[in-house]
This record gives sequence, structure tokens and C-alpha cells, in this order.
Amino acid sequence: MSSRLLRPVRADRADRADRRTTSPRSTAPLGRRLPLVAAAVVAAGLTAACGPSSEPAGSAAAATAGQSSQAFPSESATASAEASSTASASPSASASPSSSSSPTPSRAPSGSTSSAGGSAKPARTSAAPAPAKVPGPGYDSSADAQKLIDAALRSAKADGRMVLLDFGANWCGNCKAADKVFAQSQTAGILGASYHLVKVDIGGNSSANSALLRKYSPSGGTYTMPVLVVVSPSGTVRTDTHVTGNPSLTSEGINSFLRKWAS
Repeated sequence: MSSRLLRPVRADRADRADRRTTSPRSTAPLGRRLPLVAAAVVAAGLTAACGPSSEPAGSAAAATAGQSSQAFPSESATASAEASSTASASPSASASPSSSSSPTPSRAPSGSTSSAGGSAKPARTSAAPAPAKVPGPGYDSSADAQKLIDAALRSAKADGRMVLLDFGANWCGNCKAADKVFAQSQTAGILGASYHLVKVDIGGNSSANSALLRKYSPSGGTYTMPVLVVVSPSGTVRTDTHVTGNPSLTSEGINSFLRKWAS
């Protein structure tokens, strides 16, 4: 009897022990287990549609974090990029003053040949003054000698030449001999280059011309014609042949005289 009564007790205890060791999910009501089942089905469908992932479980999160970090760089990276761009721009800014301070290439001289093949223009030189006019032979008794002397002095002040006063007469033989020498090319060249020649007639009855003779040759006395007087541009008498005596009335004598007082 006792052995039969103990068996049901053992079976009851075993049943209780089985209930205690059973997983709580098995004892959960059906309504709570349905959402879990549905989630499992959805996950299985997504896996079938997208295919199995070949990356480890944590790689997706890392890739997502990496993409987000690439798409949205951090503030420190942005600041470093801006600093690097500023640093790269600063050398060019600092180089600009040096380029602007570089010396300007000098221009080529005006006489140089251009690169386009143009011919070089010769440099301009200052032209020598034209020779003074040399009067012809003889003396003009009707001429205003004072005006001629004043004009010669103005020209002398402008070009630095001397003024040569030739006091004579048309009937004077020595004056005719001097005129022949003055007409020679060499003597005429010296006169035109270094003198303004003024011929004054003192062989007539012109008191004005006689007064001019006494003005520029004030020593007085008897004058031997021609009387040659060299006057500076300022009006100062440099030499007077009434005092010194006439040179030889030849080309050599007159040319030597003219060269001596030309400067």
C-alpha cells in the first residue's frame, strides 16, 4: 500500500519540478508571444530581400559612423582646412608687394632698332648756326649805319659772334683791295662763321657816319682807310686798326687778323 501511495506523489513532484524548470516564454500567454513572432518574420523577409550581409555585426555601425563623419566633418577639421587655405593664400599676398616693388624695365633708347624690324632713327644733333650774311663790295652812302650797327649787336648777343666795323669810301684804293679779299671764299667763310660785318661810308659828307667813326675810334687825328674795328657783343671795342695799324691787305694778312679777334 505504502509503495502505491508514494508513486503518485513522486509523479506530482516531478510535474512541479518540470514546471519550475520550463522557460518563462513557454508559460507566457499567446498574446505576448505574437509580436515576437511577427518581428522574426519581418526580419527574415528583410534578410531574404537584401541578401545576407558579408560584414561582421559591428561593421555596419562603423561604416555608418564613417560616412557620417565624411559627410559632416568635425569643427576641428573645418578649422584646420580654413587655416591651411589661409596659410596657402598668404604667400601669394606677401609675394605681390615684392612683384610690385620690382624695378620697372627701362625703356629702350630712341635710337635703338625696334623688335618689329623698324629702322633706327638717327639721333638729332643741334644744328650749327647759319653763317652771317657778308655784304658785297663798296659802301652804301644812303644806308642808316646806326641801325645796321644796332642790328649787328643784337645778332651778336644771340649767337656770340663779333661785330666787324669797316669804315671806308668807294674811291679808296686800299678799301677796294680789302673788298677783293673779303670776297674770297676762305675769307668769306671766316667772316660768316665768326663776324657780323657792317660797312660804313665815311667818304661823303655824312656827319652821322663821321660821328660813328669817332665813337668807335676816338683817338682822332688823320684816319687811314679802311679803318677796321672789332666790337664784342656787349658793345666793347676789342681792337682798332687806326691805333694798331692795318694788317696786310692780302688774304694771309686779313685772314690772320680775323682769326685773331674771332674769339
